[in-house]
Amino acid sequence: MPAKELPPFECAYQGKLLAGVDEVGRGPLVGAVVTAAVILDPERPIAGLADSKKLTEKKRAKLYDEIIEKAAAWSLGRCEPEEIDRLNIYQATMLAMQRAVDGLSIAPEYVLVDGNRCPKWNWPSEPVVKGDGRVEAISAASIIAKVTRDREMDALEEKYPGFGFAKHKGYPTPVHQEALMRLGAIPEHRRSFKPVQVAIETVGLFPPEEAVSEALSFPADLFEDIG
Repeated sequence: MPAKELPPFECAYQGKLLAGVDEVGRGPLVGAVVTAAVILDPERPIAGLADSKKLTEKKRAKLYDEIIEKAAAWSLGRCEPEEIDRLNIYQATMLAMQRAVDGLSIAPEYVLVDGNRCPKWNWPSEPVVKGDGRVEAISAASIIAKVTRDREMDALEEKYPGFGFAKHKGYPTPVHQEALMRLGAIPEHRRSFKPVQVAIETVGLFPPEEAVSEALSFPADLFEDIG
């Protein structure tokens, strides 16, 4: 049964300094959780804003450039794996959102956050369930955050090509978990996440540089089911 479509969101705040906030990367086993805050400029509308997950990579990249150019203000916030391990992923996500809003060059008067709760901060705000598809500012934030994190995963693939990061973006797919159990965990893995804990206990850490070329031989057919 298809998910019930939510009605358009109506915000009580009707001013121009509205920030949308979204996150990417709560579920992956590796890398930072990345958040973005965006204040759109009503005088410079951006067509095609939508939930970043429903856009093609090419369309996301185009909108990313347009948001950077046209938004009144935008900012990234993040928490690295070490912080995630120390705080837990929920608290790290809330902190990353706080950092994103704090980093805006223009102070917002109101903040809308994708999801069902907001960080404990001083900004007037409210959560919006499925806001990345209902509020343009949140859609813009979701695009900025996703493109940023996806590019970081592409860079990690170049550094550790045997893990398949460019394909699965760090999520716990069978390909990723197989690589973890074969190669061990890299420094960017989140050690508090169970599959990483098991890999460290079973295999250990990724081998030193002199052993990398041999370790990274990868059975290509593992990628057949990756979309």
